[in-house]
Order: sequence, then structure tokens, then C-alpha cells
Amino acid sequence: MTATSAPPARRRRPRRSTAPLLFLLPFLVPFVLFTLLPVGYAFWQSLHKTERTGGTFGRTESVFAGFEQYADIVTAPFLADSVLRVAAFALVQIPVMLLFSLTLALLLDSAVARCKRFFRLVYFVPYGIPGVVAALMWAFLYDPRLSPVVDGLRSLGLHVDLLGADTILWSIGNVVTWTYTGYNMLILYAALQAVPSDIEEAARMDGAGGWTVALRIKVPVIRPALVLTGVFSVIGTFQLFTEPQVFRSVSTSVTSTYTPNLAAYSLASGDDYGGAAALSVLLAAVTFVLSFAFLRFTTRRQA
Repeated sequence: MTATSAPPARRRRPRRSTAPLLFLLPFLVPFVLFTLLPVGYAFWQSLHKTERTGGTFGRTESVFAGFEQYADIVTAPFLADSVLRVAAFALVQIPVMLLFSLTLALLLDSAVARCKRFFRLVYFVPYGIPGVVAALMWAFLYDPRLSPVVDGLRSLGLHVDLLGADTILWSIGNVVTWTYTGYNMLILYAALQAVPSDIEEAARMDGAGGWTVALRIKVPVIRPALVLTGVFSVIGTFQLFTEPQVFRSVSTSVTSTYTPNLAAYSLASGDDYGGAAALSVLLAAVTFVLSFAFLRFTTRRQA
């Protein structure tokens, strides 16, 4: 009787753990409820428009319009002006704000800095002030009838209307920079804490000064944090709404379509929900494309 070889043991497939999914749930649930679903509903609403039957006081109904709303928004005369205005704002305000944030973070991380906790709090306080309150405060400072800033400029022979058509955009940029510099500074300062101390000590032993260490060692190491703050800034710039909305009450230079986000709000206020939804979807798409392009560009530069 011949012995038969035992059948090979079956390999057990490793069970997939549900632990990663459970850890992701606190992020996925709010993201789906408050981001994906609203965007999906806005896209569905952008494909419909409101029509009134029976004259001025007739009944209104929502009818399917396809991409007609998008065609109307793209060809609207206000869109190009508002987009170019925000683009010019971003090209100037974002580099200035990030430069201030990086400078403050490097100063706080320097070996000679004192009272670091106090200054971290002082720099972050403007971000803790609600945006409407901050905009109102700066609006009073810009008002030529009340502002000590305007009086000081006049005493120097500079007659500048900070709420005029030529300066209002940069006055808004000053408010945004004042508000978010401390927030971005904390992100960069936290990244600086991860820089190995032995690298800095080796550089100092080789005779490198404080600025050399900051620019040649610290800044390259925290470049991913700089990219992150840059992406956040691009997204926030195209959502510019609070400051222009508040400044509309004190300056005629800010119109209802001054920024794309403000234009969408104005369309919704005029019961044009389909147009507001179409503009919002376009704004979200443009913001995503620009953020992704900025991320890819900075990633290639690092490589």
C-alpha cells in the first residue's frame, strides 16, 4: 500500500482590519455631509432654473435647463472683472502674508528669542477675532472722518483715500494679511520644531550665522509647510467674501460683484439660485485646479 502525500495546506488570507476605516470615520462623515453632499446638491441645482408662469405674480417652478446657467455665468460681464481682481489680489497678498509669517516664525524659533509663548499668542490673536469684527474695526480706521491713520498721512502731506476705488482692494488685503499672518506663522513655527537640533549645531560649528542657518537650513526643511500654507491661502483667496461684504457699507467702490463669491451671494439674494449655484460650482472647480497646479508646481521644484 503506497503512502499518499498530504494535500498542501491552504494559505489563509489575512483579514482586512477595519481599524483604519474606524479612524477615518471622524473625517469622512463630516466631509461627506458638509462638503460632498452640498457640492452635489449645488451642481444639481445649477442644472435648473426658476421660471414664473402667469405674469409677474404668477407661480414659480424649477425647470431643467442643462448647462444654460453655466453659459450665462461665463458670458456675464462681471465675471472677468471679479476674477482678475481676485487674481491680482492673490499675486500680491499671498506672497506678502507668507513672507511675514515665515519671518515671525523664524524670529520666534531663533536662539535669542525671549517670551516665546507670549509673542505666539500676540501674533495669533488677530485670527481669533471674528472676520466681521475685524473688517468693521479696520473700516473705521480707514474712514477719513474718524481715522487717526488718515490724519497721520495727511500730516505727512499724503492725501490717500483708503476707501477709494484705486486703494480699496489693497485696504482689504491689509485686513486679510493682518488676520491670517499669525495663523500661518503657527503652522510654520510648528514645522520648525521638527528641524533636528544637531544639524543647526553642526552649521554653527562650521561658522554659519543666524540668518545663514535660517535661510540655508530651516527654510528648505520646512518647505512642505510653506506649500501647505500656500495652498490654504489660494483656497481662501478665491473665497474672499467677509471683508468686501463689510466694506460695501462704508465704500461705494465695492460693488455686489466685486469678488466671485460676493457675486454668487448677490445672485442668490436676487432669487437666482440656479445662477448662484452655477457660479459656486465654477468657483469650486477653478479653486481646485489652481490649488492642484500650485501643489504640483512646488512639488516639482522640490524634486
